[in-house]
Amino acid sequence: MSVKRIGVLTSGGDAPGMNAAVRAVVRACLYHGIECYGIRRGWNGLINGDVMKMDETKIAHTINRGGTILYTARSEEFMTEKGQKKAVSACKFLGLDSIIAIGGDGTFRGARALSRHGINVIGIPGTIDNDISCTNYCIGFDTAANTAIECIDRLRDTMQAHERCSVVEVMGRNAGYLAMYVGLAVGATAVLVPEKPVDFEKDVIEKIRQARFRGFTHYMIVVAEGAGSATDIAKKIHEAIDMEPRVTVLGHIQRGGSPTARDRVNATKMGYLAVELLLAGKNNRIVCTRHGDFIDVDIDKALEDTKRLQSMELDVMTAMTGLRDNA
Repeated sequence: MSVKRIGVLTSGGDAPGMNAAVRAVVRACLYHGIECYGIRRGWNGLINGDVMKMDETKIAHTINRGGTILYTARSEEFMTEKGQKKAVSACKFLGLDSIIAIGGDGTFRGARALSRHGINVIGIPGTIDNDISCTNYCIGFDTAANTAIECIDRLRDTMQAHERCSVVEVMGRNAGYLAMYVGLAVGATAVLVPEKPVDFEKDVIEKIRQARFRGFTHYMIVVAEGAGSATDIAKKIHEAIDMEPRVTVLGHIQRGGSPTARDRVNATKMGYLAVELLLAGKNNRIVCTRHGDFIDVDIDKALEDTKRLQSMELDVMTAMTGLRDNA
């Protein structure tokens, strides 16, 4: 099939590096003589025909910008059969051969729904949660992790001066990849993630005690938002050992900021490969990274599995906090 006109959109939560991916898609299209249209506000924008023709001026100086120049939104209407048919009609009216969708799990489920109506789609994983099962890495994860690490390093300075316990809540929705990665990087006393059941006495209180026995007077507890509220965790610590923890919820600050080199380069490669896949006649795929290589996976297969935390990371965290699982 000849590819003449491609639509590109960003959907769901924004992630640093999305602009780099959009830029790569546009530049790859220009290189191959393909028209590229930016669809603003995700699937909702497609339904409403909110598009603009993309050229070099639209993507100039965007590789270093956080957020997304195409904006993003969640669309309940698109999740319905009626909404999907409206999106299909919009694609036909606009003459779009294919859609390149940048986002996370919800974005890809929307892309798969559209593909079942006969529209060719390519997905690019962009989410700070890093919870897409088919890929080792998602655009935005590295920047979000570095942002959280920088914030916690600064927080540690003042908390250590006052010999306090810090409970820091990081994003990740129902996935603990960001929290575990950040916890390892900052040398946390304990990390709570939704994938691992918590024995509060052993996993938090006893680790604080053991840290105190080793001479530490400041304790850093990192909590994934899906594992519970940092405020509730702090209250439980206070009730157990009469200590007044200080709570910090990093929140959406983790989504913003200029993307790291890793996010810029990976996003650029994924955007370029998405266009190359369409030119090669491949459809309904997701661009992925595995063991350092860039590959593509069928969208149905990609959404079958649930991503799991690496057992090695859990083992390392257990060892770094000084308590064995049978302690």
